[in-house]
Amino acid sequence: MAFTLRQLQFFVAAAEAGSVTGAARALSISQSSITEAIRALEDDLGVLLFDRQARGLLITQKGSAFLRHARTILADVAAARSAFRDETEQPPGRLALGVTSLVAGYVLSDILSRYRRAFPRVELNVTEDNGDYLQHLLIGGELDVAVLLTSSVKDRMALNVETLVVSPYRLWLPLGHPLADQESIALEDMAGQPLIQLMVDEIEESTRRLTAALPVKPQIAFRTRSVEAVRSLVATGAGLAILPSLVYRPWSLEGDRIEIRDVSGDLPSVQVGLAWRRGAPLSRPAHDFIRSAQGAIAER
Repeated sequence: MAFTLRQLQFFVAAAEAGSVTGAARALSISQSSITEAIRALEDDLGVLLFDRQARGLLITQKGSAFLRHARTILADVAAARSAFRDETEQPPGRLALGVTSLVAGYVLSDILSRYRRAFPRVELNVTEDNGDYLQHLLIGGELDVAVLLTSSVKDRMALNVETLVVSPYRLWLPLGHPLADQESIALEDMAGQPLIQLMVDEIEESTRRLTAALPVKPQIAFRTRSVEAVRSLVATGAGLAILPSLVYRPWSLEGDRIEIRDVSGDLPSVQVGLAWRRGAPLSRPAHDFIRSAQGAIAER
């Protein structure tokens, strides 16, 4: 038996709430309906979507993978319905969106493209600023949703946070660098190497913690707030960089090649996603944007 959209909706609600009780409360339905839908999904897929625990549901690895597909399906269905709805019946609405500079350049375009296709009449007002200020605007009700580094969100009591992308740190180095020939690069191998440091959001602090752990401190050859400057400097041999793979591109603006390698050891990761004010009702445009963003990231 094929699964239904209703089962997908109940499954997503349970995954987001972390419990059958929370999902039932959010959807205003009985707990047994949620339980039966999840069980039917698991039978149909032949996998365990949740580990049942005394305090709620813990999504499994396969459940997490299926969650991305479920969100994409629901977002596509919503977009399809909107495409054929009489425009006169749709109030255009407004969406106040926040985004950090780093996220704007590498994640936002796919999300906005999908959202604009589905909801072309929504009036969009985008504010680009640092993560702390965007959180301030969200809590104050001046923004509906923000796309930002969720790993740096501080006030989890005031904000709902959903991570969409997890990007590990990697070592950037120029073509032909001796370290590029090693199968495994350790943090210790970077001791004494000149380093290009990106001074943006939490990346600056993460890089400082990494270099502080090295037995021999690297020489900070250059500090910049421009990712393009980092690319150019690394490609021309001015130094190495440790940055999230999210912002990696193999070529500098000048056309020089940049290599990327894994580094063994305890490296951090950058988490990118959505934040919106906890406890406040979401407007229709904001709700649609969240669903659209979930679908856009799942397609990447």
